[in-house]
Amino acid sequence: MTQLPSQAQMDAWWMPFTANRAFKANPRFYVGAEGMYMTMADGKKILDTNAGLWCCNAGHGRKEIAEAVHAQLLDMDYGNPFSYGHPKGFELANRLVEDIAPKGLNRIFFTNSGSESVDTALKIARQYWRLKGQASKTAFVARVKAYHGVNWGGVSLAGLTGNRKSFGQGLEADFMRHTLLPENAFSKGLPANGADIANELNDIIAMRDASNIAAVIVEPVAGAGGVVVPPQGYLEKLRAICDQHNILLIFDEVIAAYGRTGAATMAEKVGVTPDMITTAKGLTNGAVPMGAVFCKQEIYDTFVNTGDASAVPEFLHGYTYSAHPVACAAALATLDIYKSEKLFQHCDSIAGYWGDAVHSLKGLPGVKDIRNYGLLAGIDLTPGAAAKVAAKTLPLGVTVRPAGDTVVMSPPLIIQKEHIDTIINVLSEAIPSVS
Repeated sequence: MTQLPSQAQMDAWWMPFTANRAFKANPRFYVGAEGMYMTMADGKKILDTNAGLWCCNAGHGRKEIAEAVHAQLLDMDYGNPFSYGHPKGFELANRLVEDIAPKGLNRIFFTNSGSESVDTALKIARQYWRLKGQASKTAFVARVKAYHGVNWGGVSLAGLTGNRKSFGQGLEADFMRHTLLPENAFSKGLPANGADIANELNDIIAMRDASNIAAVIVEPVAGAGGVVVPPQGYLEKLRAICDQHNILLIFDEVIAAYGRTGAATMAEKVGVTPDMITTAKGLTNGAVPMGAVFCKQEIYDTFVNTGDASAVPEFLHGYTYSAHPVACAAALATLDIYKSEKLFQHCDSIAGYWGDAVHSLKGLPGVKDIRNYGLLAGIDLTPGAAAKVAAKTLPLGVTVRPAGDTVVMSPPLIIQKEHIDTIINVLSEAIPSVS
């Protein structure tokens, strides 16, 4: 049995995104995980509707990943990634180009998290325009309700005000709306009327001038902002506007990539190719921290073909653990699972059942809106209810995540109909009890 820490031992860990005093007064511990379930300290199995934290797409406790990690640790635990390489780094980059990235995004820069992927993409964008002789292009456009991680650049572009109000001045950014939610209430999949909303970007460009804007960064599906789904034509119009004004387009697919929407990426799903895609989470199934930025060939060529090839590194950026051998091993094993078990296709095939089930909650007391896409769902509740619903579902054997006034869910891609039925039955009981 796992030995739990005493009250005194709970002081040392300053926990992330946690009310630390409240946790110490009422601690909750996971001690195990397998498949669709987490195990609590009392031995109770809890159905995980969040894939850990949007990341365990192939389910928990995958032995294939553990074995790959173990073998790599015995072979080579670590290697300096600055001016040295190792075979698995190149193998993984090629696998991502072949199996995950949309055609044309064939250069991979490795990071250790989604937050690092976002900051890396922002730095690439700014230096790219300097190398192109347009150094004034430094500003970014993001969206209301956006979440782009917690490093300095991502926080600056966060459209979730609470995530940046405590940290003062950040990068220069403008914000546009994501969707007009009242017009798209209780929509299934991609709502209609997207192109007209995207035109708001033209207003920002007219005010700021394209000569000052480096990139537009968007989550194709907003995750932490409440699973806000883009309407039809929205992403296509953003691409067209960015092309017209010579602005880079970045998709933050830290949540959406690796099968969450029923395809390798949301870019592939909707047929819109950005200039860069930031990824992490599902890349290693959450087993080892890792992220990756997919870049267009032209961006890479601009860096490596400018100046003296024997001079300092073309991009003075990187991390001690970039392309860590153990993380690469975990990622390769994860990609093998996705392919052999056809999990992206399974997500696509069961998404309709998932959407119908989630929308069956419409009409319950306190339910204000429901949105879904792929194996994602957001249920808007009356103010203050989401956290109470999450507290109610836990003793009923299901864990859901409150994000503001929204219950958000992103279950592992291995989910079956009986799991979905259990989730909906529990929410049907929990939501009315706190309305």
